[in-house]
Amino acid sequence: MQSSKVPTAIIVIAIIVVVAAVIAAIVLLARRLRHNQIARAVGQREDDQVHYAFIVNPSKPQADERKRQIASFCETRGINQVEFIDTQLDKDGRMCALEALDHGADVVIAVGGDGTVRTVASAMSGSGHAMGILPIGTGNLFARNLNIPVDDFEAALAIATSHGSRKVDVGRLSLLDRPEEDHPHAFMIIGGVGFDAQMIEETDPELKKNISWLAYFVSGAKNLFAPKYKATITVTDAHGNTHQVDNLVFRTFLAGNCGEIPMFSLMPSASYDDGLLDFEIIDTSGGLLGWANLFNDVVHQTITKKAQQSPLSTNSTIEQMQGVSAEIKLEKPALAEVDGDTLGETRHILITVDHQSLTVRAPEGNPAKPEPDAAVPVAASTPSVASARA
Repeated sequence: MQSSKVPTAIIVIAIIVVVAAVIAAIVLLARRLRHNQIARAVGQREDDQVHYAFIVNPSKPQADERKRQIASFCETRGINQVEFIDTQLDKDGRMCALEALDHGADVVIAVGGDGTVRTVASAMSGSGHAMGILPIGTGNLFARNLNIPVDDFEAALAIATSHGSRKVDVGRLSLLDRPEEDHPHAFMIIGGVGFDAQMIEETDPELKKNISWLAYFVSGAKNLFAPKYKATITVTDAHGNTHQVDNLVFRTFLAGNCGEIPMFSLMPSASYDDGLLDFEIIDTSGGLLGWANLFNDVVHQTITKKAQQSPLSTNSTIEQMQGVSAEIKLEKPALAEVDGDTLGETRHILITVDHQSLTVRAPEGNPAKPEPDAAVPVAASTPSVASARA
């Protein structure tokens, strides 16, 4: 009896050993296949990587050094799909960004000042692709409004190659008396016509390199007593209602997507993602007294964070309202500007906004929002325009 059971036990053990061996072989084979798959994936990693295109303004003194820094940063982090495209006199950031998109770029990063940022944004708006910003200009106002570091290039680079992003508005300024233009001019901060454009036009580039945005004040002093402008202005509010004022006299007309500049707040109610533009009609009288009052108004709203004039003002007015578009028909040609770039003289302008059409790599967290009553008009000299607010 026992002798007959031995072979059976041996057979059972053998079967168990064979089954275990087969299972082990299957497990080993699966592991090897998995290992080969991972190896192939690593070997083909660049096929799955994000394609970054850096649009560089080579006129900036530190441009070459920044390009080397970007290349080193990307190599250290295993970012292999990197492309550099330099802007040129006949090839602005918009054209470079379109070229980058045509090359298959997933993220297009503007390396330069506000001019480079706005022209790249012009192409990226509505594209569905993200945009990054590496500020190396003098003002870098849009980067500042988005809390992108302007004095820590490595930190800005880390943000631009991360996945955190925001949806922001893009302002558009169209020169309607130039039918040959095939696209409106984008602006991320402020566009306008009048004194501000004249001040920018006459700013000494060398002085700007030396003292940054303060150079605008030097130019502004030259134009304090320049003739005023007269125009018919029509503002469309968030509800589609239009408000028109004929023969309005002013120093400057501004449309703001962002309102913060170094040290001052020009438009405390402006928000870059609310689908609205903040419009300002500025005027002064009484010579230097009027300009002194205007400066006091800006300081007042910078401190209070509200779009209200100082109660001490007597010879300045700042009409502030919100809307989705504004049309300006000037009596005489005047200079227009967007984000510090002048566009030449015009008599007919249309300003609009593309709501949250642009995705920008930016730090998490939003800047403080203005108070609910911050958009209340501050003067009553043009009541029909002042009522054009959301």
